Amino acid sequence: MADSTIITGQFVRISQTPASIGERFIALLIDLFIIGIYFFSLVALLNKVHISQDMRYLFIFLVILLPVLLYSFLWETFNQGQSIGKRLMNIRVVKADGSTPSISAYLLRWLLFVIDVPLTSGLGVLVILLTKNSQRLGDLAAGTMVIKDKNYRKIHVSLDEFNHLTQNYHPVYTQAADLSLEQVDVITRTLNSGQKDRSRRVEALGRKVKETLQVTVKEPSQEAFLQTILRDYQFYALEEF
Repeated sequence: MADSTIITGQFVRISQTPASIGERFIALLIDLFIIGIYFFSLVALLNKVHISQDMRYLFIFLVILLPVLLYSFLWETFNQGQSIGKRLMNIRVVKADGSTPSISAYLLRWLLFVIDVPLTSGLGVLVILLTKNSQRLGDLAAGTMVIKDKNYRKIHVSLDEFNHLTQNYHPVYTQAADLSLEQVDVITRTLNSGQKDRSRRVEALGRKVKETLQVTVKEPSQEAFLQTILRDYQFYALEEF
């Protein structure tokens, strides 16, 4: 299966391989087996204890049905994208860009599972086979994918793509390391913009970045300043690896 290669906002290359449909199916079977053991064990326990009818219904709902229904959502949310089955199969859920999914992303793919499998007789399986990154409908909607965990841990940084970041490079603005990915994205898109008012936007953004970082501009223009800020940010981002 082909790798999915991503350049993150921190200018780091991540190569990740989508999990095969067989790995995902086995992980699902393991999870269903664990859910079955949990369900029938608690039902057997409930039949042996003497409690009121109201307490029995409350126990069934809160302790048996709710954990069973929320099993995959809770495990993936609080265990970094892995249910027990996925962990045993060394696969995990991540965002398509390699980042960690949000709670809303986990929730959306969980909600759409019923459409992927039970309600459509396995339409999700067909979608997995047809999509490039082996994504079911829930993954496509949530912007997630299931990958092989071992491949995800292989992070490749190509310094050839950033030849200005040599061992002799000295950052001009140390404050560039404090920029967020969103701020760097805005700077990059502004510099690469082909719009008619590009010059005005670059000037305005340069002044804004200067105020935000509280630095003294050393370059002859705001565009040169922003280019330097990006190079310094890349330097610090790559230095972490």
